[in-house]
Amino acid sequence: MFTDLVEETIKRIEATEGRTRSRDTKAQASFEHAVMLLLRDLWKSAYSIPARECSISKRSGYYSENPRYRDPLLTYKQTMAAYEGLLRLGFMEVTKEGYLDRETGKGELTRFVAKDELQERLAELEGHPAISAPRLATGETIILRNWVDGKRVLQEYKDTPATDRYRDNLTKINSCLLRHWADLEVQDPELPKLADRVANHADKEPVDFANRTLVRIFSNGSFKEGGRFYRGWWQNVPSEYRQYITIDEKRTAEVDFSQLNPHLLYQSCYKELGSEDAYSRVLQGDHRQLVKQAFNAMLMSDSFLKTCPRTIDLSDAEIGWADLRDAILAAHKPIGDQFFKGVGTKLQFKDSCIAEKVMLQFTEMDAPALPVHDSFIVHHGYAWTGEIEEIMRRAYFEEVGEHISKVDTEILSWSYRKDDKEGEPARLDVDAIVKADDDVSAWRERHRVWYGSINNQTLI
Repeated sequence: MFTDLVEETIKRIEATEGRTRSRDTKAQASFEHAVMLLLRDLWKSAYSIPARECSISKRSGYYSENPRYRDPLLTYKQTMAAYEGLLRLGFMEVTKEGYLDRETGKGELTRFVAKDELQERLAELEGHPAISAPRLATGETIILRNWVDGKRVLQEYKDTPATDRYRDNLTKINSCLLRHWADLEVQDPELPKLADRVANHADKEPVDFANRTLVRIFSNGSFKEGGRFYRGWWQNVPSEYRQYITIDEKRTAEVDFSQLNPHLLYQSCYKELGSEDAYSRVLQGDHRQLVKQAFNAMLMSDSFLKTCPRTIDLSDAEIGWADLRDAILAAHKPIGDQFFKGVGTKLQFKDSCIAEKVMLQFTEMDAPALPVHDSFIVHHGYAWTGEIEEIMRRAYFEEVGEHISKVDTEILSWSYRKDDKEGEPARLDVDAIVKADDDVSAWRERHRVWYGSINNQTLI
C-alpha cells in the first residue's frame, strides 16, 4: 500500500541523516507530510498521459509567502530535507536544475523523476493514484492573479460575500465531481498517440486523472475579470479526443454555446448581432476557426495589435495579420470600439458566471457537468433530451437578461461505435463488446479500482 511505502521511506531517509536529536513534533509532521507529497506526486506522474516530470521550488520564500494559497504543513527546511533524502536513497534524479534571475524575476522550478527502484515500487502499488492516493485537504479554490512588474503573481485578498459565495458554490460543484468518476475511454493502442499529441501541444499539460476538481481563477487583480474554471484533467484532453470522455462508464456529449463572446459583447453594447454567424461573416466564411481566434485575441489585448499574436498561425491562410484584423473590424463595425481595450477578461467573467449556474443546476441533480471554458461535457442523455440546452439557455438569460439565439449541440460517438439515424447508440454484438473491452483495458482497470474504492472492497 502507498502508506506503507511512505512509512518505509521516512525511516530510510531518517537512517541516512545522522541526526543527533529527533525533530520536534511540528517539524516531524512537516517532514513526513513532505515525503508523502513527493512520493504521491511521483506516483501520479507515472500514470499521467504522457508520464511527466515532477517539480519543486527551492526558493525559501515560496513556503512563507501567500499564506492563503500555500500548504500550511509545508516548510522550506523540512521539504528540502525530504527532497534531499529521496535523492540520497536513489529514489529519484534531477532532470533539470531550477534557477531564479533576481534582476528579471524569471526562473524555472527544479524538475525530477523517479529512478529504477522507486519506479518498480510504484508500479507494484495497488490501485491507481487518482483514486488510491490520499486525498489532500482542499486548498484555496478562489484564486486572484495580477501582473506585477511584468510577472503574473498570486494576489492576497480579503473575503467578501461574493468570494464566500463563489467558494461555497465551487465546493458544491467539486463535491459532485468527486462523487462520480469521469474517464477517457481511449483504446489502448491509441494511448501512445494521445501522449504524443499532448506532449507536442503548446497549451496542454499531461492528463492526470487525479485532477478531478476545479479552481476558479480571476484576473488583473479584480473579481470582475476572468473567473473561469480550471485544473480539471479533461481540459488538457485535445479536442479530437474529448469524444471518448465517459462519466460513470456512460457516453457523453459536449454542448457548446454558439458565438458566446460576440453575443455577450453585442448585447452589452445594446447592439444587434443579427442572424449571420459572427465569424463566418468575415472573409466570406473562409477560415472560420482562424477568425474566431483573431476575434478573441483582439478582445483580450489592451493595445492595438500591429503584429500577429504568437498563438495564431497564419501559415496556411494566405492572408496577412493586418488584412485579417481589418476584415474583422469591418465586419463588426457596431462594436469596433470594443477591440484592443482588454474587454476579453470582462467577458470571461460573464461567461464564467453562466458556467457556474449551469454546473450548479447539474449539481442539484447530482450529475457532473465538466466545463471546458464555455462548453460542457455531460451524460449523453441530457443532450438527447434537450435538457442541457434548456439549462444553458436559462443560465444565459439569468445572467445577461436576454435570450441567446442559438446553442450548438454535438453528440459525440466512440471510435468503435456507429450511431443510427435517431442518434441512439447502435447495439453491439457479443464479439464487438468483447473486443471493445480488450481494447480499452486501461479504462476498465481504472473503473475496477474506482468501484472497489466506493464499495469499500478489497482490490484483487
